[in-house]
Amino acid sequence: MTRSVLHLMCGKIASGKSTLATTLAEQHAAILISEDRWLAALYPDEIHSVADYVRCARRIRQVLQPLVIKLLGSGVSVVLDVPANTRADREWLRALADGAQVPHCLHYLAVDDDTCRARLRARNATGDHDFAATDAEFDLITSHFQAPNEQEGLNIVAH
Repeated sequence: MTRSVLHLMCGKIASGKSTLATTLAEQHAAILISEDRWLAALYPDEIHSVADYVRCARRIRQVLQPLVIKLLGSGVSVVLDVPANTRADREWLRALADGAQVPHCLHYLAVDDDTCRARLRARNATGDHDFAATDAEFDLITSHFQAPNEQEGLNIVAH
């Protein structure tokens, strides 16, 4: 039996995390869990600010933690389309793999701000994404972004 793996996504808004997550799930026959989809379904019309996002995302984590650990422990690989964009986020996500005693892989999309902004504007124009962000929200959220580093003890794959 193949050992399960927890795939994690790290990158700024509109860097391509969700697109890569979908591809990885298909390539590895893994379960894809998208935070944005859960937030949109569970908290429709409740997320209007970064503070709202943080509050709702924390609630989801309480449900995700035992679910992801159980899936991984049963031999199923999981792709978490949940931003691993701060050291604290990555520590929590890494703890899921450690809790299930399986390896993890942090997929880091190192995309510059200008490219992300252009992609974000294009995504907002299509309306295909669960959430749209303004330039001001991009700036605010990006100001909290911390690139991963080897000192964190992560298995990082740069894209």
